[in-house]
Amino acid sequence: MILYFLKVTKRLVPTSVFALLMTFLVAGCSTPPTRSTTYRPSSSISTPFNSPIASFTAVSWQALPGWQDDELTQAWPAWLKSCEVLRKRSGEVNWREVCSRTEQVSAVDRQAIRRYFETYFQAYEVRNNASGSETGLVTGYYEPVMGGSLVRTSAYSVPLYGYPSAWRKAKPSPAPTRAELMNSGALKGQEIAWVQDPVAAAFMQIQGSGKIRLNDGQVLRLGFAGTNDQPFKSFAQWLLDRKEITRSEATMQGISQWAKRNPSRVEEMLNANPRFVFFKELPSNVSAQLGPNGALGVPLTEERSIAIDLKSLPLGAPVFLATTKPLSTQALQKLVMAQDTGSAIVGAVRADYYWGSGDVAAEMAGRMKQNGKMWLLLPR
Repeated sequence: MILYFLKVTKRLVPTSVFALLMTFLVAGCSTPPTRSTTYRPSSSISTPFNSPIASFTAVSWQALPGWQDDELTQAWPAWLKSCEVLRKRSGEVNWREVCSRTEQVSAVDRQAIRRYFETYFQAYEVRNNASGSETGLVTGYYEPVMGGSLVRTSAYSVPLYGYPSAWRKAKPSPAPTRAELMNSGALKGQEIAWVQDPVAAAFMQIQGSGKIRLNDGQVLRLGFAGTNDQPFKSFAQWLLDRKEITRSEATMQGISQWAKRNPSRVEEMLNANPRFVFFKELPSNVSAQLGPNGALGVPLTEERSIAIDLKSLPLGAPVFLATTKPLSTQALQKLVMAQDTGSAIVGAVRADYYWGSGDVAAEMAGRMKQNGKMWLLLPR
């Protein structure tokens, strides 16, 4: 997506990490999702979940493109994580029975997993209530990983800050902007780690979490701790407005390249966004191999978790996603779990696809802005 992947930190609104930066930016950058103009709602279909913005049409499993080819053993651990939470909840959807039946399924038996979903779930095509369109936008996000240090060094001189101690008792209103915070020295003593690249640090703020690899081999995991409550403004848009980059360069990669060409102007660019994100160190018993926790409260699974609009789909639900890989027509058709949310993830047919951690995931997420379709799987 053209920095659509830069969702305003998923937990800027308590609960998801990464698409608003470019939602502001380039609504006209590429062909928008197609919209049906001839759709007429079918007769009312009773489902266990009601949405004010989405309609659901029951379909056969044969209607899901790629369903028979998906390697469901890769999705199964993500579904078990959803069940850890869903089986404890009561509501309009009864997840308890289908989650209890997971104990009878082998995690390495692809066909058994397929039979489980086909037996106990009904697939529903998701459509936009207003337009009737079954097609929407799919963007991507990731967890940053970078080298760093617990103390300032010549190599690592860019601080990542914890939430200001003084603000826990009395937070200023309005709180200072990023530029004011950087110039005032108010954050001195709140440093929790040091990294090398100020732009990478800014992207980590937008994501809301990340991993810091220390020189001794340890991995420091950072999570979202709060913000200065200032409005988010896209520094990519700031660059576009000044004709510093083209629309095709309005990606994480393009912005990083601009910063390398213009090191003296990096702070000016970053200060275009007045919002500032603070971090907290996550417990050391959290495995470095696990993804960050999503809005559901469970670790996200690489290429098997998505962020969704809670007005459209229930959190934790299995969803079949049919889209394409970034900047290509190569099919991406997978069972995923709706385990996260985001303030920029808005719409009935709308998903933010979690690519995982590190540079490869960042590259994929940074370029993902695809059309896609979604099918919600609900217990029969």
